[in-house]
Amino acid sequence: MEYEKVWKKYSQAELKKLEKLNAEYIDFLSEGKTERECVDKIVNLAEAAGYVELDKLIGSKKKLKTGDKVYTVWMNKSVCLFRIGKKPFSAGMNILGAHIDSPRMDVKSNPLYEKDDFALLDTHYYGGIKKYQYTALPLAIHGVVVKKDGSTIEINVGEDPDDPVFFVSDLLIHLAQDQMEKKGSKVVEGEDLDVIVGNKPIALGADVRKNAKVKEEKKDSVKNAILNILKEQYDFEEKDFYSAELEVVPAGRAREAGFDRSMILSYGQDDRVCAFTSLKAMLDLPQCDRTVCTILVDKEEIGSVGATGMRSKFFENAVAEVMNLCGEYTSEIDLKRALSRSCMLSSDVSAGVDPNYESVFEKKNAAFLGGGIVFNKFTGSRGKSGSNDANAEYIAAIRRVFEDAGISYQFAELGKVDQGGGGTIAYILALYGMNVIDSGVAVLNMHSPWEATSKADVYETYKGYIAFCKGMDL
Repeated sequence: MEYEKVWKKYSQAELKKLEKLNAEYIDFLSEGKTERECVDKIVNLAEAAGYVELDKLIGSKKKLKTGDKVYTVWMNKSVCLFRIGKKPFSAGMNILGAHIDSPRMDVKSNPLYEKDDFALLDTHYYGGIKKYQYTALPLAIHGVVVKKDGSTIEINVGEDPDDPVFFVSDLLIHLAQDQMEKKGSKVVEGEDLDVIVGNKPIALGADVRKNAKVKEEKKDSVKNAILNILKEQYDFEEKDFYSAELEVVPAGRAREAGFDRSMILSYGQDDRVCAFTSLKAMLDLPQCDRTVCTILVDKEEIGSVGATGMRSKFFENAVAEVMNLCGEYTSEIDLKRALSRSCMLSSDVSAGVDPNYESVFEKKNAAFLGGGIVFNKFTGSRGKSGSNDANAEYIAAIRRVFEDAGISYQFAELGKVDQGGGGTIAYILALYGMNVIDSGVAVLNMHSPWEATSKADVYETYKGYIAFCKGMDL
């Protein structure tokens, strides 16, 4: 089967809607490069759309009713939004789920050191990356430093045009004979991803230089100069790195790509493209029959572990609290019934066919940029290891909903069978017994510092999520 390019079906009026949505998406990508930044952006948009924080409702003992909008945040890194439907929870929910973490480099707990008159930050990469791609690239530092007194300092350096940027050095080609003989996985080692943050020593006056007491300061004079800057400009000291979460990411805004401006090139589109389209669909929804929930979570890139990952109980707890405020939670069996009767789109990106690397794709079962929203019946690797595998009955129902709404879609696998693979949060939600399928946007350069998507696919996915939330009812 061949998929028609979705660009061909749009009227001028719809093209304007497409461009408006993608302009908002570019801002979302540029302003939300970490999980915390995404959550801040999401909460601001949700509250502007009338969503109320769950804890406030619990404190006021206010009961929820049809049409009410609720959100809850967990540890500033994951968020759930609910739109209460006409039907009871026992009928199940329609759920959109995406993740807001992306591959990057995390600053270590004891990171700052001096070597060869450079000050460097030691890092530990997060998620699956080709390590060599992060060298010789302008980098920014985002995150928080929490001091002993509990005060939080927000860090965002490298994005403003007046900001400095940082970088991981690369070996010049003139001396790289031995390096070029290495396998791609060994060209740059994980311990070599240290970020250069300074090169200028502390300025010492002539009278100070004669003082023997400053020998130690002169020894690490570049490091100490950086510590002075951190204290003066950001009000934190070296030991405050212990309680910091600092992420090193590619610097710069998301950009339109191509002479025709048909694509978006940006860091973090896996999976913020699905997080954004899920969020926008949720905020723009009319009243629905079934309660709709959108889950935007952390830690997917490292196995969905930890308190803010999908394997945590925070989602289950949030559903129970919302059901209780609706007067529908009398025992755990009510929660189990609601979850098992729900339908979910695990909204994550898929691999788009790359014209430079066609050999890893089986093109009859591959996704193409500009082909519409992608469904992966299963993900996993090789023998479907670690995969959710959606039921045929559920897929048929989704086809009916999408075709009735005029949504362009394509079905794909993540490359050739024995080439590799990947996973999403789908299998975790499927543990509740609900119907789940992977869906999302095709991406080029996945997990690289700059990933590419089609504006048309972003728009089609947004429309598809709205159709699903309104029309899915098994």
